[in-house]
Amino acid sequence: MTPQRPARVGVFGLLGSGNLGNDGSLEAVLGYLRAVHPTAAVDALCGGPEVVTARYRIPTTRLHWYRGEYRTASRAGAIAAKGLGKLVDAVRTAAWVRRHDVVIVPGMGVLEATLPLRPWGFPYALFLLCASGRLFGTRVALVGVGAAPIADRPTRALVRWSARLAAYRSYRDELSREAMRAMGVDTARDEVHPDLAFALPTPPASAPPVSPGPVCVGVMDFHGGNDDRARAEEIHRRYLDGTTRFVRALVEDGRPVRLLTGDGADTTVVDAILAAVDSPLVTAAATASLADLMEETAAAEAVVATRYHNLVCALKVGTPTLALSYAAKSDALMAQMGLGAYCHPAREVDADRLIEQFRELEKRSAELRQTLAERNLDAARRLDDQFTALTAALFPAADKALQETP
Repeated sequence: MTPQRPARVGVFGLLGSGNLGNDGSLEAVLGYLRAVHPTAAVDALCGGPEVVTARYRIPTTRLHWYRGEYRTASRAGAIAAKGLGKLVDAVRTAAWVRRHDVVIVPGMGVLEATLPLRPWGFPYALFLLCASGRLFGTRVALVGVGAAPIADRPTRALVRWSARLAAYRSYRDELSREAMRAMGVDTARDEVHPDLAFALPTPPASAPPVSPGPVCVGVMDFHGGNDDRARAEEIHRRYLDGTTRFVRALVEDGRPVRLLTGDGADTTVVDAILAAVDSPLVTAAATASLADLMEETAAAEAVVATRYHNLVCALKVGTPTLALSYAAKSDALMAQMGLGAYCHPAREVDADRLIEQFRELEKRSAELRQTLAERNLDAARRLDDQFTALTAALFPAADKALQETP
């Protein structure tokens, strides 16, 4: 990277694969790059290259050579192809990293296993990335990422070494930094900033809906985490039953309900609730981005949601929100935004208790909207600090030029 040559910047992750939160984090980083480093040549190594190229207009490379990477392999041929793919991906990833000055992993829970995860899937891919960066002198940055304690030893080892090999790390909450410290990573110089999605544009403000107004319910195809595989179906059944009872109670009160998703897999839960609560008051939103989610949640009087970035979108637009929390990251987010009292366990949804919490949330609506307005201003300031720190760490020549500009 010299004054005569634009910086070559790669972005990496399960991007364009159907998860709106992941793509929102990418969008926030691309916004930063285009505003502060407009001459940088940007491309991606990602899970959904066609989607990323079409949506964000950047060149892409497929993350995995074997297209069936995330399908269960039972036949000998598929198992052999997966094994070969690991070797091919090591070469492909190294060659891709070597072409760049900087690679950014934008947000996402890349250092956690709060949802089912196999070590030789994404954790292995992340390790290849960070090891290649160290080998070829490419600065790899884990920016605003999520982390959590990991019980599975192979996964924990790959995550720990990935973090150690990265040139820059920042986290979306203090729990993430503490989790990496507990796993043996030196986090003394690592910073904590709000989730990258808080840097996205907010829809134009409008007057709160007339009470009692519509309620957004964000659902998830939830089966527990990596350590819950033995009782995954039981957890899913309890989650679906409790959420359905809650939606039915809202309808009985005459409340319009808008079902939201955050990943393509969540549509099965939407279909199940629509079938169980047969009412014109219940509709499903078609959302293709975090901007769509923000527009939906801004039009609601209140939000009850499970997916992390459903919560982020609702909080960012200032709508009183209750979290069906499946991991400590959701509790931490709600506490950061001043709504720590409004969390309910996704693994043990108690519809009666959830309704009580929801009614309490609505009683305090005006107060909570003011709290969210204040916390969002603070989040915007802290994300400005995040991007300033990122420029200083990854683009020293540009940072020096910015400092010298009168």
